[in-house]
Amino acid sequence: MEFWLDFLPLVIYFLLIIFLIVGIILGIKFIMTLNKVEKVVDDVNDKVQTLNGFFHIIDYTTDKIALATDKVVDGIVSLFNKMIKRKKKKIKKESDENE
Repeated sequence: MEFWLDFLPLVIYFLLIIFLIVGIILGIKFIMTLNKVEKVVDDVNDKVQTLNGFFHIIDYTTDKIALATDKVVDGIVSLFNKMIKRKKKKIKKESDENE
């Protein structure tokens, strides 16, 4: 029994030392992996920034095209409304004359 009281703490200490060493190694590998990921993210961010000008040009162009089509549609709708109002006035005048 006395053997176990002397031996078990040594085994526990030995296992704790191994666990600590493994934890340190995994921590270092984790930090190295995070550094690599950070480099990749920075590289992707730089590439996206270079495309920002291109996306800005596309956005500006689509805004102008939408503005032009909106004006054309508004013109057609107003012309159509004028034609309908003239027909209503004509019909109303004819109905007033018939009465």
